[in-house]
Amino acid sequence: MVQSLNTKSEYVDTATWFRGIPTYGKILVGDKGFEFYSDNNPNDYVQIPWNEVTVVVADVYFGGKYIPRFKICTKKNGSFIFAARHVKPALRAIRKHVPANNMRRALTIWQKIKRNFTRN
Repeated sequence: MVQSLNTKSEYVDTATWFRGIPTYGKILVGDKGFEFYSDNNPNDYVQIPWNEVTVVVADVYFGGKYIPRFKICTKKNGSFIFAARHVKPALRAIRKHVPANNMRRALTIWQKIKRNFTRN
């Protein structure tokens, strides 16, 4: 079994990690980092310390009533996309450890289209 990065867990929920094929498991937000553990394979996990997180981007629809997924961008290892069963409480727990200016909304489809037409 994998040794946990955290000494205290603040939020635990079922989640899906999207990495080509979806992997189902549990997310754990703790005092030292963000963790994901797969239900099927104990060696399939992600541990992200808080000092490695650069930006957390959430897909927000209908004025914040529906948030299907969020992405955690790191300094060295790229980005990880997760969908939790209860995303708002998960993002609130993450917000305690990530500065507010690093918590962002994803661009809407219209903003992406507009960006493509206004580029040089």
